[in-house]
Parts: sequence; C-alpha cells; structure tokens
Amino acid sequence: MTAAPPAPPLRRLRVLDLATLFAGPLAATMLGDFGAEVIKVEHPRRPDPSRGHGPAKDGVGLWWKLLGRNKRTITLDLSTPGGRDTLLRLAASADVVIENFRPGTLERWGLGWPELAAANDRLVLARVTGFGQYGPYAHRPGFGTLAEAMSGFAAATGEPDGPPTLPPFGLADSIAALATAYAVLTALTARAATGRGQVIDMAIIEPILTVLGPQPLWYDQLGYVQPRTGNRSRNNAPRNTYRTADGSWVAVSTSAQSVAERVIRLVGRPELIEEPWFASGSGRAEHADVLDEAVGHWIGRRTREEAMTAFEKAEAAIAPVYDVREVMADPQYRALDTLTTVDDPELGPLRMQNVLFRLSETPGAIRWAGRPHGADTDEVLSELGLSAPEIRALRRAGVL
Repeated sequence: MTAAPPAPPLRRLRVLDLATLFAGPLAATMLGDFGAEVIKVEHPRRPDPSRGHGPAKDGVGLWWKLLGRNKRTITLDLSTPGGRDTLLRLAASADVVIENFRPGTLERWGLGWPELAAANDRLVLARVTGFGQYGPYAHRPGFGTLAEAMSGFAAATGEPDGPPTLPPFGLADSIAALATAYAVLTALTARAATGRGQVIDMAIIEPILTVLGPQPLWYDQLGYVQPRTGNRSRNNAPRNTYRTADGSWVAVSTSAQSVAERVIRLVGRPELIEEPWFASGSGRAEHADVLDEAVGHWIGRRTREEAMTAFEKAEAAIAPVYDVREVMADPQYRALDTLTTVDDPELGPLRMQNVLFRLSETPGAIRWAGRPHGADTDEVLSELGLSAPEIRALRRAGVL
C-alpha cells in the first residue's frame, strides 16, 4: 500500500488575498505553495491587472498562471455594503488578510483594523503599500519601480558612465513579497503565544534596502556613496562577465582569496599573486583593469565549454550567462525540478518555477495554476453559509 503524502505544513491556514499586482499576491502564493488555503478576492469588473500583464496564450495571461497558482478565486466589490458584510464573514474564519490598497481605503469601506479585529481578534492583517501606512509619502501611488529608484539600487546599478539602471522585472516587489510572507509567519508565531492577531505594515521601499547591504552604514560612518561599477565590484576582483571565443558569456566571481588565486594561476598569471595588493579583495578591486585583462584574454581564446571545464577542474567559480531558453534546459535545474510541469485545464501542461524551497518531511506543491476570474465564487460563498438565492441576489446587486 502506498503511504499517503505528508500533510503540507501550512494546511490549517486560511488566507484572504485582497491585493493586486505583485508584492502582496506573491506573498500569498508563497503561503499557498506550502498548503495554506488562499482565497483570491478580485473586483467583479476590474480583475487583478496581472491577468493582463505580459504575453498571453489564447487570451489567457501567463503571468497570472504563476501568480494565481494554489488560489481559489472569487469576486467581491468591497466598496459595497454587501461586499463589506461578506468580507467580514470571510475574515471571521480566516487567519490572514493581505491587502495593498492605499492607506485609508479599507477604513473608508468600513473594513479597517477595528472592524476586522472585531470580526476575528486572531486575524493577521498584512498591509503592503509602496510607502507604508504613515509619513509624507503614504498616500502616493507606490510601485516596485519607485522603490528600486528610491532605495539606491538604481543609482548603484549600471556602467560608470551610463544612466542609473532599473531591473527588467519586479525586483522590489518580489523582495517585499518574501518579506511579507516572513512577516506573516512571524505574526502567526506570536499569535500562538498571545492568542491575538496584529497588523503588519510592509512598505515596499524598505526590504530592498536590506538586500543592498551596508550602503547606509558606509555613508553614515564614512560619507561613502557606492558608485556605479558595471559588472565589477568595489569589494573584490576579478569579478565580471567575459566573452568567450564562440560568442557566449560567462560570469566569474572571486569573493574568496583562495578562489582568486586559483583563477589567476589558471589563466597563466601567477606572478600577480605575489603583488602586495593581491592579498585583499579591496586591493584586487583597485587593480581590476589588470585582472580583467588577464582573465578576459584567457577566456576570450576559449569556447564557453572549454572555459567552464577548465574552471571547474581548477575549482574556480564560474557560471554561464543564460537566457531563459538555457535555464529551461540546464541539467542542474532539471535535477532540482526547479522548473516543474503543472497541468492546467485552460492551457494544458505548463512549465513554471517550482515552490521556493524543499522541505524533507512536509514539502510544498503546486496543486493548480491560476484559475479564471471568479471561478470559485459560488463554492466559497456556499461554504460560508450563503444560500443560492442570497448569492444570486448579491450578483444582481453587482457585489459579485
């Protein structure tokens, strides 16, 4: 007899995802991947804009298939009395609400923290906004792009003689999503001790500052502002991308002194190791031109495969610069099942990123890809105790 699969670790959590676009919804996705019951609440006439972002197949947005996975979808106009009352009924049996409306919007609808806590004092309310719940910018429209600009990320990214550079994907939103999922689990751990829920105030402009490292500390103590250095680092060298003889690119990193020495021996310049400046990462960074010339010249006379094989034999750190086609074919990603196949009723088999990490005893799973707008409305509201006539009445009133 085949043993039953282990129960997912977050299976007892119920999450209401009221947010749109990326940071809040992605946090809910991460919780759903490990078993949380996530109910996606969308406006009946204005669905989550991520359904229309990026390429589509047969009129179905592909980004949504990723962002909406493991979520049941319902429609509810929260600005109406019927929507407000229904949401409060849902919140009464929920553990977490995630929202990203501008500060004051939920309060205007009668769905602020006092009302939600009155319905369920064990609830955790995660409020994900561009600038937080207070301060001079709190009511501005907030997107990840603005956080990437304001955090110092863009100013430090790009070539020295080029403009500040923004990432071509939702970096700040994704970092905020990770932070929000972490904050939710932290608040739920606190609830286990106190019996009470609480409010999470997540400003998208803040988590990206953490991953930027010690820039604020450097400025505070030394007045140092990190400049744009392209692919180079001010902390170590050689560290760059290098073109191979067959027109490909590879990336080399030498954060560890021992690895830097292996690289320089491999490329035939062992005399550089004897230079006094070679003994520290910052010293090597000051002589990046010399080191880049040595490494770049050696790599430029070899194919990518030849360079990779030689570096791996020397136990030096190298990686190919992939586009998504090569990512999808890479044997390491295949071994890890990093990109897994999900069967979808609308589009058939889909390959997408798997759950974020592997647990040996209680693994996560993708149970389904993003579902159509409002597909589970009747089922969820019936489970809530609403009768079929009540659901029809809400629909006629435009609430659903």
